[in-house]
Amino acid sequence: MHKISPWSATVQTDIENSTALIRKEVYNYTYEVYNCKDSVWIITIGQKKERLAFRAAFAINSTFEMEKLIENEKGFKLQLKTELGKYEVAVDFPEAESHLMHFKTTLRLNKPLLIPFWPRDILPLTDNGSIENTDGKIHAHQVGTRSGLLYASITNPKKCNLFYFQNLSSISNYCEATKTTLAETVGGTWPEIGFQLPLTPEEPLPAEKIFTISDAYVLMGEEVKNDPSKLCTDFLENLALIYKHIPHPETEYHNWTEIAQNAITDLNHNKGCWTQTNGIPYLNAYLSDYETPAESMVQLAVLIPLVEYEKWNGKKEALSKDIESGLSSFYDEKIKSITRWLPALHDKLDQSEEQKKDTTMDSWYLHHPLINLSRYALSGNETAKKLVLDSIDFVIKAAKHFKYEWPVFYNVETFEIIKAETQPGEGGEKDVPGAYAHLMLLVFELTNDKKYLKEAQRAAKQLTQCGFDIFYQANNTAFAANALLELFKITKEEIYLKTSYMCLAGIFKNMQIWDCQYGYGKNYKNYFAMFPLNDAPYTAAYEELEVYASLSQYMVQAKDVDILPGLRILIPEFVKYAITRISYYYPLLLPEDMISDEVKTGEIQRELWVPLEDLYTGWEKSGQVGQEVYGIGSAFALIPRQYLKWNDDFMVFVDYPIISSSKRKNTMTIRLDGNEKMNCSLKIISLNNKNITATVHRDNEILNAFKKNKQMHEYKISGKGKIRILF
Repeated sequence: MHKISPWSATVQTDIENSTALIRKEVYNYTYEVYNCKDSVWIITIGQKKERLAFRAAFAINSTFEMEKLIENEKGFKLQLKTELGKYEVAVDFPEAESHLMHFKTTLRLNKPLLIPFWPRDILPLTDNGSIENTDGKIHAHQVGTRSGLLYASITNPKKCNLFYFQNLSSISNYCEATKTTLAETVGGTWPEIGFQLPLTPEEPLPAEKIFTISDAYVLMGEEVKNDPSKLCTDFLENLALIYKHIPHPETEYHNWTEIAQNAITDLNHNKGCWTQTNGIPYLNAYLSDYETPAESMVQLAVLIPLVEYEKWNGKKEALSKDIESGLSSFYDEKIKSITRWLPALHDKLDQSEEQKKDTTMDSWYLHHPLINLSRYALSGNETAKKLVLDSIDFVIKAAKHFKYEWPVFYNVETFEIIKAETQPGEGGEKDVPGAYAHLMLLVFELTNDKKYLKEAQRAAKQLTQCGFDIFYQANNTAFAANALLELFKITKEEIYLKTSYMCLAGIFKNMQIWDCQYGYGKNYKNYFAMFPLNDAPYTAAYEELEVYASLSQYMVQAKDVDILPGLRILIPEFVKYAITRISYYYPLLLPEDMISDEVKTGEIQRELWVPLEDLYTGWEKSGQVGQEVYGIGSAFALIPRQYLKWNDDFMVFVDYPIISSSKRKNTMTIRLDGNEKMNCSLKIISLNNKNITATVHRDNEILNAFKKNKQMHEYKISGKGKIRILF
């Protein structure tokens, strides 16, 4: 028996003793509305008579009086009043061939009020018993300021699944008025689950102004047995279905080619980006942090995107040679591998944190620099190839020692486990087998030695039952998704494709699919943001960049694979908003008053094109961790993926993953592989004040630019199809 509050204890009886105000049948589901004293309930009844109750309105310390019930083609609308104010509940069914329900509730108070309590809005119902005797399991819910979603299975009395999405964008005005936050608002404890309106103990909700207090999408489904793969697949498909119907903010264009040149200038001239050891220059992790020894990951996090940019731009930058000059110094003869900290400075580590010890290895960290070194080797760099091949035996030795299940920290010389679990009972870094598999596949491509392919397969098998728990660190989980998709393409074994969906479910569970327009959130684009860790309170520049690049690659890899239809919505849309959003890590684009006065590491110089590590949603200041030199590669990585050159006169920019492109005579052809009902932006940009006379075609249709000036023509195009540009 579960514990319940007074606001749930009488709900079942209240509904049974009331008469339905309206009853509607939608695709074999029944929806009934009841006015029960202090709450208006929408009851959903499934095909097996499973029932869930959704509290669409709460009268606070009052009771509801129905003023008007209006039916329309899309659904119905209830207008209600209490002694304290007026409510409107609008219910519609937005998906033509689905029972997806959407309800939106507004409130207009008669007088300013504090709201010290608000109940959750979802309760399971029984036929004859008590709510406290129902059973269920929550698979996913909001953490911090991530999406306001909840995914659960009801196991007693009737079995079904529930996917609930609260469009938190709509409630931003409420938070701005009351100085509250939407963090941790969707969740709860069984059986009282769902959304809880933020409480206002200090700042009252103003009177005579309409505020949205709920904007929920509800999708009930048949029981999914405790199959991690199926749960993750349904999660992604349900999220994609709802995503099609929620409002989305406009994107913004930023001149990334100009940003890239600014970043190169700052790297070349700002001393705070660099340190020097034994006459060799190394990048600092954080601006002006001269106390922490150089790290291998930091050098490669900038070098690899820079090399991609150099190839696109047709010009070698001097600083790439500087970065490359120090790579071999990270090889540790003791363990016969590239290591995290510069071996020459091991004695300078201050041991202030668990990982700041020369023998302590964070499991993901061993693989990350070698992944980037392998990419560099595949581009033809011999130094990188030697470092990879000299290190790979140690990496395999560690994998076999831990049986492909890595702890958090271990002694790199003895393999003694220093920290086994992220949290008690939760295991170690569960996505590291996927990052390891990704590394092995890169080395397989480099050497054509099948032992590395077999290693990738051994590691990947550790992931098949992880479900949502596969996610530890966003960029490593994204590496894992790509590795698993590649293994599926090589072996044709379906388990790898399904496990890649688990990785993607973990990633999308950790996103903020809503637009924060309160507090400091008003100052920058934050829609569809990606959090680096399960419990991270902020989004992080470098992890967002790597997830963006990895998911772009996933779409390219999947061009001939029948992946989940929902992924052709979610991944391109994430990419689209990442291109808009990532620029706001640069402090130059943020108001000075939202940047933290206190910095954990180094210092912040607002005039530099070096990103902040951390952006917070809402009322917290950003840049508390520091200015992240290793995140400066954003523009370098983004340009080759989103910009196409036409001679020296024009560029074409597309804010969706470009699956392929080609040039022939006077025609550029671009292939997109998203969803045809979604759209993205295509821009033709003049480089030398040349007049833009090009025409854009989709199939046999000539598209019209919705905005034109001498420098740029802008088009809205479908997310799927073949686009031809005739110059």
